[in-house]
Amino acid sequence: MFRSVFTKYITVFMLIIIISFIIQLSIISTLIGNYSDNAKNLEITRAALAFSSYLEDRLNESLFYYSLERLCEGSPVTISTSLRTMLNFANHMSFLVTDTNGVVLFNKGDGLPKDIEDNIKVSHDILNNVVKNSYYLFEPTQDDPIFGKNLIVCGVVVKKDNAVVGISFACSTNAGLADAVLDSIIKTVVLSSLWIMLAALIAVYYISDRVISPIKSMRNAAKSFAAGNFDVRVPVVGHDEVAELASAFNNMANSLAHLEEMRNTFLENVSHDLRTPMTTISGFIDSILDGAIPPSQEKYYLNIISNEVKRLSRLVTTLLDITRMQAGERKFTKTAFDICEMARQILISMESRINDKKLIVEFNCDHENMYVSADRDAIHQIFYNLCDNAVKFSREGGKFRVTIRSYARKIHVYVYNEGQGIAEADLPFIFERFYKSDKSRGLDKTGVGLGLYIVKSIIDAHGETIDVKSEYGSYCEFHFTLEPN
Repeated sequence: MFRSVFTKYITVFMLIIIISFIIQLSIISTLIGNYSDNAKNLEITRAALAFSSYLEDRLNESLFYYSLERLCEGSPVTISTSLRTMLNFANHMSFLVTDTNGVVLFNKGDGLPKDIEDNIKVSHDILNNVVKNSYYLFEPTQDDPIFGKNLIVCGVVVKKDNAVVGISFACSTNAGLADAVLDSIIKTVVLSSLWIMLAALIAVYYISDRVISPIKSMRNAAKSFAAGNFDVRVPVVGHDEVAELASAFNNMANSLAHLEEMRNTFLENVSHDLRTPMTTISGFIDSILDGAIPPSQEKYYLNIISNEVKRLSRLVTTLLDITRMQAGERKFTKTAFDICEMARQILISMESRINDKKLIVEFNCDHENMYVSADRDAIHQIFYNLCDNAVKFSREGGKFRVTIRSYARKIHVYVYNEGQGIAEADLPFIFERFYKSDKSRGLDKTGVGLGLYIVKSIIDAHGETIDVKSEYGSYCEFHFTLEPN
């Protein structure tokens, strides 16, 4: 049921809305109930006090009504009329007057029995509480013979010449009014809640669709990637976090597609570089075994076979280096050595190739000896690779320069050559695995696009930096740093 994100969103939002409205309804019901009870109590108390004051005024100002009994017996109609005139709430209240013994002298209102028998009196407990406190607000018990249930009653003493002569009672007959108001409010809140829930459901649907659609697109794209199709892209809509995620996903797809392209190129190059020397080796060995090659020329062809075997060995070694570095198995041991002397030895080893291309060699060091702290074999591999590329891609008669300087607390090494250079579009990818800017294999017939990747990996492992500047068709210069000893 809750497997999809959309279902979870809808369920959570609906639960939040329902719980919110239940809490809201409970709070409103409590507030209205408390307010209604307080207002009702205040209204009854005021009515009872007003009725008692009216009776006291009539008793004290008239000689004819010398007692409360005489007043209630002589003018019940007058009292009722006065109540309606004096109290605008008299129509929904009941009034009752008793003597000090609880005998009913006056009874008016729908909330009380029409005829109260003479032997039925207000209980002494109620009378005592009224006399003790001057007024008493209470809710009668269900078996009360006079007031009954569902009423709120307030009793107030009636005095003549400061003596208690009776009790006046005011009773509320509108006990269901608050419930009716509350029911009306509940219906209103429930109805509004349904409309709000409907609006929220529609809003959540569109919001969820806005969030989930890109996720579904990413899921489908990921399945396509798993199947080997890297051409799928996710639509980017808006500028929020989901759009940023979709954009990042597309960037990842571009990287995967680029990596897949380089991998395919690498496989083609490796296949070519493995097949060509193996074909050469196999052909020459078969020719020697068959006697097709004269004994006088066997040494010449054996030298060719030896060079091809060395070439295969270098290729396998390179692949093993890549594997070891990716697995973190290649460890680098820093020692102090003279970087200038290493550069001289590398240049001397390339003398014949340099002479073949008639290159103009420049070698500059700030000092005769400059010591660095690094892994000697790894730095030799870097230096040799960069110089080998410089010689390989230099034009005939061009300049080939190696510069070693010391500044900014680093040893800076520059390898410069004039020649084909690197195209601007290739510069961002030059240190990536399997990447070859010379895709035609015109100048680089033996490389597989791993040399500069290994160079960058070694430099990174030393915590140093390497960069390249180039102008296509003019020059190329690599620069890397080392820690001075």
